[in-house]
Amino acid sequence: MSLSGDITEGLCTVRDFIRWGASRFNEAQLHFGHGTDNAFDEAACLVAHALSLPADFSNTWLDACLSPGEQDSVRELLLRRICERKPAAYLTHEAWFAGLRFYVDERVLIPRSPIAELIHQGFEPWVDPQGVTNMLDLCTGSGCIAIACAVAFPAANVDASDVSADALAVAQINVERHGLGERVSLFQSDLFAALSGQRYDIIVSNPPYVDAEDMAALPEEYRREPQFALAAGTDGLALVVPMLREAAHHLNPGGILVVEVGNSAPALAQRYPQVPFVWLDFEHGGHGVFLLEEQQLREHQNAFTEATIEYAGNDNSQR
Repeated sequence: MSLSGDITEGLCTVRDFIRWGASRFNEAQLHFGHGTDNAFDEAACLVAHALSLPADFSNTWLDACLSPGEQDSVRELLLRRICERKPAAYLTHEAWFAGLRFYVDERVLIPRSPIAELIHQGFEPWVDPQGVTNMLDLCTGSGCIAIACAVAFPAANVDASDVSADALAVAQINVERHGLGERVSLFQSDLFAALSGQRYDIIVSNPPYVDAEDMAALPEEYRREPQFALAAGTDGLALVVPMLREAAHHLNPGGILVVEVGNSAPALAQRYPQVPFVWLDFEHGGHGVFLLEEQQLREHQNAFTEATIEYAGNDNSQR
């Protein structure tokens, strides 16, 4: 698509460019779901970024006229969204999670987990927030969950692990930006492999959980994200199965495990029909997040161990 100013001739105000961008986004049949869920909000986000305005800028700015240079900057960013089909967060290198701003790029998933709502609630009533002293964010990616937990639990130390060195480099940027280097520690680890002997009051994880069928149907915008951070075998449980086997060994008495598995929830429930997963509800949308207490994990340890051995022997274990 041409970057010529002719295609936006007659446009002048912030309102004009947001409207024009939203129309072009709909025309191009873009997909949304990485911070916004519609063309208008996506266009507004990009226009605001190009003009160095806050994401929640006042409506009084809508009728402000743009200089020729500002028009060029806005036009280029909107057209990049169409031509490259990258989510807005990858174009702006900015995403919001739990009310906090994070740096993101193509090395990590764009934050969007409903776990943010649980963090705001202090994971009550499942734990006493005042008694939480150490937490683990397993498969941390950008570090957004770990950092949000550290902010919500100011007396707690938070470990954050990921198998990807690239993801941890992004997480390090965010830890430094939020000034949490003394309380958030990063580890390169395949699940619990590098965390031997460590125990936590809360383990929270948003691991890869997309099954093969859903992976094949992902829109182009999702294919811009690191696929290893999404794909989890035929049934989406390649990481969750071994995670369940090890989790009890890394929880303090009374601790909890909270894991997002999205559309793979039915497959998980079918694999462990005897396990009393608590499937959490969210006021602001989201699904497929379960909670298990440390005692429950221990009670079903044999089932988790047997399932891991069985799972390792079939194609489901391949990511």
